[in-house]
Amino acid sequence: MILRVLTLAGGIAGAAATSQFPEFSQQYTQRLGGAVDALADVVADFDASAAAVGLSREAALTQMVGSDFLERRRVDMTVTFARHARLSADLAALEGQGPFMRAYHLPRLRDRQIAQAAWHAYQPALPLNFAGISFALTGFLVGGGFSAVLFRLLRWPFRRRSAGAKTA
Repeated sequence: MILRVLTLAGGIAGAAATSQFPEFSQQYTQRLGGAVDALADVVADFDASAAAVGLSREAALTQMVGSDFLERRRVDMTVTFARHARLSADLAALEGQGPFMRAYHLPRLRDRQIAQAAWHAYQPALPLNFAGISFALTGFLVGGGFSAVLFRLLRWPFRRRSAGAKTA
């Protein structure tokens, strides 16, 4: 009886957690768009400065040597270009997608800074739409199933002893 209640609690916890995914992923995607826009401005400014002196991006980066500051700035800009490219690809895959396709593209919700900012501003709610209910049901089944398996595994060593004690 207690294990059934605990399994039900695991299912409810799973439902509560997964029902939040559609809204959280939407907020993540919105913040991702803002980050891509901000990085695009930095990239455009760098490319414009390089073009003003007749250099490509790569040539401008190559010339950023000679002092610790320039070396550090070159590394920072290289990281910025790579992050802009990665986030732009993530945004292209997520933008305009519904919650089920965002779940399919879950690995694209991987930027730690954006996820932390979205989580910090996120307010959990009870989703009463089809997507929220679908994710809640999935979470309930996964959470309940996981709890049931976990509790059976925890009980397994004790069942053997009590079964062996009855035959003796």
